[in-house]
Amino acid sequence: MTQTADPRARIEERARNKFESKRTELAQATLHTLAELGYARTSLREIAQNSEFSHGVLHYYFTDKLDLITHAVRQYEAICVTRYDEVVANAVDATGLYADFEAKYFATLAADAGIHRLWYDLRNQALFDDSFRTEVLEIEERRVDMIWRVVARYCELRGTTPSLDRASAYVLLDGIFQRALLHHLAGKPAEIDAARAQLRSAFTMVDCSSAAAPQWRG
Repeated sequence: MTQTADPRARIEERARNKFESKRTELAQATLHTLAELGYARTSLREIAQNSEFSHGVLHYYFTDKLDLITHAVRQYEAICVTRYDEVVANAVDATGLYADFEAKYFATLAADAGIHRLWYDLRNQALFDDSFRTEVLEIEERRVDMIWRVVARYCELRGTTPSLDRASAYVLLDGIFQRALLHHLAGKPAEIDAARAQLRSAFTMVDCSSAAAPQWRG
């Protein structure tokens, strides 16, 4: 005979779930405010002044700005790290995969510039502050996996194998992205065009085939 769960335990579980749900709601709602202010200039009070939520509400659900920022970035990354999965799933040849990847790569550079800026800000802060270094490293590893899925599928469609390991491929593509983001924020479109050429060269590098470069579209 199955025993009925303790009613008090069920109530406590519902309360925890409700609390976490509210934390997620607040983190998502304040994400763009965080992206505008950046890590160094952010406090719960400043976030409250730039959002619809009171300082008291934010302080009830988050112990400090670090708690809120980390939770917010985790929520964003949960979506971000699957950004290119559809590109990989729908690819039928290497040229098409690259074209779709490049389009999405530069589209998110413009559309989500503030959020990407927040991520790089948080990653840099982790060099100095070990209180959230573990969370940053976990997010970074998921980003490595995201890029590797693209690179591995690209080489598979070409019938080759990657010439770089997972981490090196990520550093290469992420480095181009971060530099392009800086130029985007600085209003330098010519540098974005240069970044497109750099991305194409990067894919030539990750493919060990002697005839690596695909026939680029457009």
